[in-house]
Amino acid sequence: MTDATTIEREIDANDVELIRLLFVNNSGVPRGRVLDAGDLESILEDGGNLTKGMQSFTALDALVDGGRFGPVGEIRLVPDPETFTVLPYADRTAAMLCDMYELDGEPWAADPRSRLREQLSALADEGLTVRAAFEGEYYLLREGEDGPEPFDDSACFAVDGMDSAHEIVLETIDALKAQGLGLSNYYPEYGPGQQELVIEHDEGVAAADNHVLYKTTVNAVANRHGVDATFAPQPFEGLPGSGCHVHLSLWRDGENLFGDPTGDERYGLSDVGRSFVAGVLEHAPALVALTAPTVGSYDRLKPGMWASAFTAWGPDNREACVRIPSATRGDRAATTRLEYKSCDNTANPYLALLGLVAAGMDGVERGLEPGDPLEVDPAELSESERAERGIERLPATLAEALDALEECTLLREAMGESLHTAYLEVKRSEWEASVDDDGEWEADYLTRVF
Repeated sequence: MTDATTIEREIDANDVELIRLLFVNNSGVPRGRVLDAGDLESILEDGGNLTKGMQSFTALDALVDGGRFGPVGEIRLVPDPETFTVLPYADRTAAMLCDMYELDGEPWAADPRSRLREQLSALADEGLTVRAAFEGEYYLLREGEDGPEPFDDSACFAVDGMDSAHEIVLETIDALKAQGLGLSNYYPEYGPGQQELVIEHDEGVAAADNHVLYKTTVNAVANRHGVDATFAPQPFEGLPGSGCHVHLSLWRDGENLFGDPTGDERYGLSDVGRSFVAGVLEHAPALVALTAPTVGSYDRLKPGMWASAFTAWGPDNREACVRIPSATRGDRAATTRLEYKSCDNTANPYLALLGLVAAGMDGVERGLEPGDPLEVDPAELSESERAERGIERLPATLAEALDALEECTLLREAMGESLHTAYLEVKRSEWEASVDDDGEWEADYLTRVF
């Protein structure tokens, strides 16, 4: 357990002067306040002040007109001491992830991190632990004659892509490890200049915290090298989009409940795992409003994009909403998991994980069955074949996804009325600001904030 004394030692040892209090609001943009490290005692006790209006603030940096939260009212950003980390890319600066509290000290009902913590605490009371990892892709950019362009012209997985970005990636890995985030694997992705740098899984809220630190680190290190990074889901027309696949498993007493020791050596999924998958698939049309939450998300979430546009599942099926990755030989119990693919980096990771766990556990509690796994691209099936297997097309626009989220009782209850309402207001405001009278949308603003 990290206490004030331990943090003070770290502050002294690293000459820390500033502490960033980080949070992610309904826009999905990592944000924060900066306080003097000399005020650590008051920071840990009372945090920093923040307007309630921030939860009605959009990714276009606009307050929702007539939204649930406006210019009146304040909460406190109270840091979680367990998340204290010295930032290797920012001189004499540290950071902590924060929960939002009412002035009377009660958790604020509209805080995504607090809602996720509450959900996971209820599971912990049943002896259950969620392990997860966010697998975020991004593009490195340089300024071209006509604006930002990919950092290089490398091919998918190509060694020349490893070489061209080597110094940037190496410093990024060093910075992540300095913050306690271990590297799982790295490779140049499908698009030129596109990267996928995967960090190790973690438990519960920490997995979402890690993704916030991951994104801020990638951006900061890229800037130190005179280039930019973007996590926007579809920054370039005609090039592959960037996803953020979520790997997830459920544990009790050190046992992975998704593993089936009697099943297939590589793809064995227990009854609990199958029911969890079924819950995710049933609620996927509403869930994508949380996991693919911006206008540009739906430029990527299409058939043929390896972004999973259908409510299908299958073993290593990269066009399915839920992929079951092959387990590691000799370590099957620890590596059996699901990968949820209909997600990108514009998602608030706390809400994405909250929604996934709520949907999956609904499937477990109801004993749902996901049907037979699909071993072909769902787009290759006819409409009647998909209908026979219960496979649906996911929403094709943010507006459709938000309508599904509004109607989803399960996710409304998981989020709570206050957060659910404010989130819908923010995302509908972003949709309205991005779509013209002909229904065409413009998502260039996403490269600024993501």
